Amino acid sequence: MQKVAWPLLAVALLAGCSDEEFRTTDIEEIMPPLQFSLTNDDGEPARAEEYRGKTTLVYFGYTQCPDVCPLTLARFASIFNELDDDERDDVQMLLISVDPNRDTPEVLKRYTDAFGPEFTGLTGDKEEIDALTNRYRIAYSFEEPNERGDYIVNHSSAVFAFNDEGQPRFLVRDPHSNQDVLADLRRVIDEG
Repeated sequence: MQKVAWPLLAVALLAGCSDEEFRTTDIEEIMPPLQFSLTNDDGEPARAEEYRGKTTLVYFGYTQCPDVCPLTLARFASIFNELDDDERDDVQMLLISVDPNRDTPEVLKRYTDAFGPEFTGLTGDKEEIDALTNRYRIAYSFEEPNERGDYIVNHSSAVFAFNDEGQPRFLVRDPHSNQDVLADLRRVIDEG
């Protein structure tokens, strides 16, 4: 009986070790699966199901953003460059515009192409964007336009990570280091 117990105990201990916590914020139990119906940066209809098969990072922002958006996307481009080719083939990042009036598919395409092939822009009408931001608890608001008609959109800087089946895995915020994000990203890619 004892000869059987030791191997079972070892397996149980090893299984427990593999269930480590994320270094970023675990959202598996608190966020819904990836689901949307929008327009991609080629002007084509895009549904969440089309992005299955890869680890998907989702960021809500806009192309006219003066600071947070370009810095966030550049940060993730840098993180993606740390991945090997096979890992990079298994990851994609979606920029969902919270400024659909200015972010046409063409504008989004030019913007996301500057960050790399892993990036895709998505847009929709205000009702579609509002439904999606409500689904993922993203707050955003428009400031009053200046004399030239330009305006700022205040928005969250969080990045959501979904596994290759569209299930929520982790959330990245500013205090999380690139090393922590990279470790968690590799973990989710390896799960796929």
